[in-house]
Formats: sequence, C-alpha cells, structure tokens
Amino acid sequence: GTPRVINAEKSEFNEDQAACCQISIRRREPGLEEDEEWLILCSMQFLTGYYWALFDGHGGPEAAIIASNYLHYCIKQKLEEVVGGIAEARPPMHLSGRCVCDSDPQFVEEKHIHAEDLVVGALENAFQECDEVIGQEMEATNQTGGCTALAALYFQGKLYVANAGDSRAILVLKDSVVPMSCEFTPQTERQRIQHLAFLFPKLLDGEFTRFEFPRRLKGDDVGQKVLYRDYFMEGWGYKTVEKADLKYPLVHGHGKQARLLGTLAVSRGLGDHQLKVIDTNIDVKPFLSCIPKVNVFDFALHDVKEDDVLIMATDGLWDVLCNGEVAHMVRSFLAENRTDPHRFSELAKCLVCRARGKKRGHQWMLDDSREASYDDISVFVIPLHKREKD
Repeated sequence: GTPRVINAEKSEFNEDQAACCQISIRRREPGLEEDEEWLILCSMQFLTGYYWALFDGHGGPEAAIIASNYLHYCIKQKLEEVVGGIAEARPPMHLSGRCVCDSDPQFVEEKHIHAEDLVVGALENAFQECDEVIGQEMEATNQTGGCTALAALYFQGKLYVANAGDSRAILVLKDSVVPMSCEFTPQTERQRIQHLAFLFPKLLDGEFTRFEFPRRLKGDDVGQKVLYRDYFMEGWGYKTVEKADLKYPLVHGHGKQARLLGTLAVSRGLGDHQLKVIDTNIDVKPFLSCIPKVNVFDFALHDVKEDDVLIMATDGLWDVLCNGEVAHMVRSFLAENRTDPHRFSELAKCLVCRARGKKRGHQWMLDDSREASYDDISVFVIPLHKREKD
C-alpha cells in the first residue's frame, strides 16, 4: 500500500498521521520460550499480517503521533495472546485445548465463534489499550488532545477495517463500492450518548439536557409542546417544555456542525482524557468511546480484479467528495494509467489534490465551483490484487 499524507496547506501544521507495516504474529505453544534466532530463521513459526492506519488529531498532533507509533504494537500483542485460537478453524473454549465441561465445544458451536471473531476482539482490545497508553503519556507530559483512528489489517485472507471516528474506508471494486466503515459523530451515536446521560446524570453536572430538540429552546418555549427525542426513541414525540429543558443540549447542531457537549465533532476516538467542557468541570471522555467498529471482507468470497483497491482517507477528503465521486476517479485514473508502476501513489495524490481544490481569489474551490476542503487531507490507495504474490 502507498500512503500520501499531504496537508491541505491552509493551516499552520498537519494534525494527521499515518502508519503502515508488516505485523508478524509469533506462533508457539503456551508457556514455551523458544530461541529468538531459531524463531527468526523458521518463518513457519509466524503468521504475517499487513497493517495501514490513519489518525486525525484534534487539539494538536500529539495523540495522533503516539497512536501512529503504538497501535500496531498493541494489535500484534493482542493477536499473539490469542494466536492459539486463531490457528484453529473453530477456536477452543480453553486456549490450552483442555475441555473442563462437556458443554464447552457446544457453546463455541452454538455461538458460531470463529477465528475471525478472535481477530475482531484483538483489534477492539488493541484500541482500548492504545487509548490507555495515550492517556498516560499525555498526562505525564501535561498535554491535551485526541485523535480519530482508522486501521486496516490484512490477515489470513481477510481484510479487517477498524474505525473509531469520522475517517472512512471504502472498497472500490470493478462493479461496486463496498463501505468498510461508518462515521461516528454525535448525531450518529445520539442514542448511545443520551442513554449514558440517563444512566449517569451526574456526568452532565446540571449544565446540559440529554433531550434532543429541533433547535435550542428559548424562554418563550416553556409550557409549549415541542418535538423531542430521548435515548430510547428512533421516532419523535412531543414534550411540554420545562425550565430545565432550556439547558444546553448534550448533542447540539446538525451535520458537520454537530458537537458533543458543545466541544467535539466526533463521538469515538483515542485520547482526550484531560478534555473538559469549556468553563466547566465536566469531563468529555466518558461520552467518547475508544472502541472501534470492525468490518470484515473475506477475499475467498469475492473475485478480486486487477484494479480493485481499498481507499482509506481522513474526513478532509470525504467532506467534499462522496463515495461515488471517489470511485469514478479511481476507475478512470487506473484505466488510463495501466502501465505506470507508481499509479497507486499517483492516484492518492490526485485524490488529495481534487479535494484540496484550487485557489480562486481568497477561496479554495473544486472544479465544479463547490467549496474545497479546508481540513488536513490524508489518503491511502491500497491495491488488492495478487496479494499473496506481492
């Protein structure tokens, strides 16, 4: 895979970070410590994976830098902890292989637990551990800030994409576009956030209301019946407005302007352990989940073509380009540059430049006269064809 991490050149510094590497998972019997040199020579003692990740920092680049240096190590560690189960077609109840109860194998079968589930669990645990490390590092250096995290792992014939934040990954295939992540924003996670406030109202310190209203309520709304939603509601109802409802909403604003506690535009990410709502003692972190949603693509179930690629990008790209526009660019560019050995790198550059736009007077505009991205823009273009050969 080839990354292109390019600042849009409209801000003083770039808060985006990227990482990619090969991950070697040691395969050994529990409790046995083998000779290191022998393990290196005997490649059969390793399972190999390939890793790419993008981190979009906020409040400074520090959390993104720590995550780019550490998340892959956490993933390697968590995979090695369960490698005995991953190597089996159906993971055993006990990693040692023992069967304490006769129902143990039946439980695994009834729950449909497979090696894939262990990899997903390892990724979730790795994000959790990385978040803890970032918290410790930031506290020790008296720094604040956080980052979103989007990671892809190719392992044992499957592609795992783990996302915590508003970056996005899509597969651009010959005849289709497959979303491999979903954005986590205060709006998309409204019910989870409201439910947490319902369970632990002290987290709001009397400064916020958990209810969602179509707009910020005013004094004249008191006593009126207005539209509202609570944590258990997908639909809308009417509520008689009380004075307490005039407090600032837990989730306020719409689209890219939506904010969690009036502070953050994302609802999942790493870091932000020291972040407080301005002029209050309210911690944002309890509402900010570090656990990713993991989607899996099994190559054995698909006929992958030569120009099929994985696109990973921070929100600087997706703010101005939709999946369809990106897919059209990908297919057109690769069809016109079949003989270029650097075509995937060049495609990544083209995507960044397209979202960055061109300067017209005092504004940056796209070719179709829409406003260009003013955010940092980072893109991976990762070819999927002939994976084992490469």
